[in-house]
Amino acid sequence: MGKLITVVGNTGVGKTTLVQKMCENAPMINGLEQHTERPFQESFSKDHQRFALANQIDYMLFRAEQELEIRKSDRPGVQDGGLDEDFNVFSRLFWKRGYLKRSEFDLCERKYLLLREILPPPDLIVWLKAPLSVIVERYRRRDRSLGIATIEDLKVMEVLLEEWLNEVKSSPVISIDATEEDRSYTRSIKKILAYIKTKM
Repeated sequence: MGKLITVVGNTGVGKTTLVQKMCENAPMINGLEQHTERPFQESFSKDHQRFALANQIDYMLFRAEQELEIRKSDRPGVQDGGLDEDFNVFSRLFWKRGYLKRSEFDLCERKYLLLREILPPPDLIVWLKAPLSVIVERYRRRDRSLGIATIEDLKVMEVLLEEWLNEVKSSPVISIDATEEDRSYTRSIKKILAYIKTKM
């Protein structure tokens, strides 16, 4: 069964770049977010309250489908974000922002818990971290046609990430300081691959 690594962190911190670089340096399956391909993402960006629930349910199912494909393989797979971040950060953010009603958030939670009951948790969570000022600057610079978080959301997301990841018991978590890396993520990839080789 293929091992699952998820790269989590705030929006704009560099998750997608790290996943891409890892897949260039090792035989891994990538599980990218594919935000432009998701059917409700554009609608959600225009009408948060109407499409938040559909967008979240779609993303959680999509991430679960990615996990299933990775688990069927004999190669490890690496996701940017993933099912756990989709619920623990984004669903909670959208509830706090009023995009999801309490009953809709509860539905997302039921879906998440059921999926996690069926699917094993990640074999490794890589927490990509940077000071909020760095994340804000990277967020401003990145070229992404569709985004679901705003600059104002980044501080809230940092709190949600801390609350979630400091309580994780089901998966090992290693932290990577994204501010100390070059664009190729050489040091981070070396650290992650060494962990995979010795611990997984």
